[in-house]
Amino acid sequence: MATTLFFLPFSASLHAQDAEEWHTTSSLIPGENEDKPFERYSYVNPDAPKGGTLNAVAPGTFDSFNPFVVRGTAAAGFSSFGGIMYDTLMQQSLDEAGTSHGLLADAFRYPDDYSSATYRLNPDARWHDGKPVTVEDVIWSFNVLKKNSQLYNRYYANVTEAVKVGEREVEFRFDQKGNRELPHIMGDLAVLPKHWWEGTDASGNKRDITQPTLEPPLGSGPYRIQSFRPGSEIIWERVEDYWGADLPVNIGRNNFDRKRYVYIQDDNAAWQAFTKGGFQDIRPENSSRRWHVDYTFPAFQAGDVVKRAFETRSGEPFQGFFLNTRRPQFQDPRVREALTYAFDFESMNRTLFYNAYTRTDSYFEGGELASSGLPEGRELEILNEFRGQIPERVFTEPFTLPTNETPRDERANLRRASELLKEAGWTLRDGRLVNEAGEQFRMEFLGDDPTDERIATPYIQNLRRLGIDASLRVVDASQYINRTRSFDFDVISSVQQQSQSPGNEQRDFWSSAAADAPDSRNLSGIKDPVIDKLVERIIFAEDREDLIAATKALDRVLLWNFYAVPQWHLPEIWVAYWNKFGIPDQQPAYIGVDIDSWWIDEAKEQALAAKYRSVN
Repeated sequence: MATTLFFLPFSASLHAQDAEEWHTTSSLIPGENEDKPFERYSYVNPDAPKGGTLNAVAPGTFDSFNPFVVRGTAAAGFSSFGGIMYDTLMQQSLDEAGTSHGLLADAFRYPDDYSSATYRLNPDARWHDGKPVTVEDVIWSFNVLKKNSQLYNRYYANVTEAVKVGEREVEFRFDQKGNRELPHIMGDLAVLPKHWWEGTDASGNKRDITQPTLEPPLGSGPYRIQSFRPGSEIIWERVEDYWGADLPVNIGRNNFDRKRYVYIQDDNAAWQAFTKGGFQDIRPENSSRRWHVDYTFPAFQAGDVVKRAFETRSGEPFQGFFLNTRRPQFQDPRVREALTYAFDFESMNRTLFYNAYTRTDSYFEGGELASSGLPEGRELEILNEFRGQIPERVFTEPFTLPTNETPRDERANLRRASELLKEAGWTLRDGRLVNEAGEQFRMEFLGDDPTDERIATPYIQNLRRLGIDASLRVVDASQYINRTRSFDFDVISSVQQQSQSPGNEQRDFWSSAAADAPDSRNLSGIKDPVIDKLVERIIFAEDREDLIAATKALDRVLLWNFYAVPQWHLPEIWVAYWNKFGIPDQQPAYIGVDIDSWWIDEAKEQALAAKYRSVN
């Protein structure tokens, strides 16, 4: 399941447990803390002061406060799983893989066959209007989200109904047994206030959960909307009497009184705003050029802006050029492999990236889930079931990406690309790569920022050497979102974050059902019955060992079908920030950075304000 830089999707599963036992914390991956009661995150400062404003920027614009429907662009602070407005039943742990802790629900349980899950609501859970969060709210939320959200519909495909079984208890019933993860990921459910959404607005109009809205909704989370300017700014305020402030998952967190997001059209403008101060206090940096060269502005030289690299154990996201197989020119795997040979990572890393990056060669990079070498053991047993239906090289060749250490390598790789394209029916005529009908091979890269040109241009130049009419189109953020949702692109550069405990969300990444579902994460449009079966093997894995084997098998089949041209990753998180914060001595080793554990240092903030008063 995909995630942002600082937060990972919930993914947990089970040890063998007593079906009658209530659990407040559970983990798929055994760890040293699994039997200890969870009192708070170990890295936070429980005495962190509250106050101040976190200034942030967001790209493009927004036109909705409803993140659960495809229509509209939700404002910063919202997400498909609630964001800072709505609490979920459970919270994914920020410092342990595959672990969750109670939030709206104080406990859950499930039978030995994993055919259902029962969640028990915390009796203190309240909406911002003071009314209690009820089982009816949970049932209503499940029904409307599964009906109207493509993401929820796929994520909870095997959940048939939610039923009230007690004053504070709701049971989710499944149509299959043995899905070990499913009882746990019910904790990801964002719970919405039924009484508010079924009510009327200030004009007497009935609210509609299926439509975008700019009416600030009622929530249950740590923040609510204080003010906004449509499309350009939204300010969130911390809820002073937030019901969950003292829960273990929130101790020492949610320290900012306000979160202010200003919308800026492109990354260059956001960079300029950051260097001047007052618009963006913290900048996650994804440009190696900026990180190594551009931090020379006065505030950085004076020590008022700090750069820091954070380590993470969450695995590396897969970043690549996703080839849209819904387009006819990308349907032959030989073509897709040829496009992989045409990509010169080593030259780009040397000339553009200061050799900062490592080439990505797995969809599950950076951990025990990544395939390598030749398949063996349980993984080989799984793959043997599909002999004749998957590339034979899965069994005979370790997957490796072509390299360009020398000009000779580059010529050889382009020559191999030409051979593969010829095998697939494309011929070079008068410098143009054409098919039997004389139509030239064309591919357009879709981007949403001028900096995309820096990444795409070297690749485009190589593709043109093959006779391909390759180009880049940069559109505004709204067009980019809409075109991505409807898969209206040839090639797109994107990032897909995986957890260390993959499960039901894999359907959204790779399944045939997701290929034609608007706003799914199946960017390449994969429709392969073997991949569908491997996804199900992951979901219904019997134990951790079986899960790892099935995930490696899926990884290997995806790689050998060349659905994307892998790019690169950085085994750390780069963050620059104005020196106005108190920061815990440690940050969570799993996700790397938890900004919500930071706080405003009033003395530092006042010193910066005095120094840069003319700017701010």
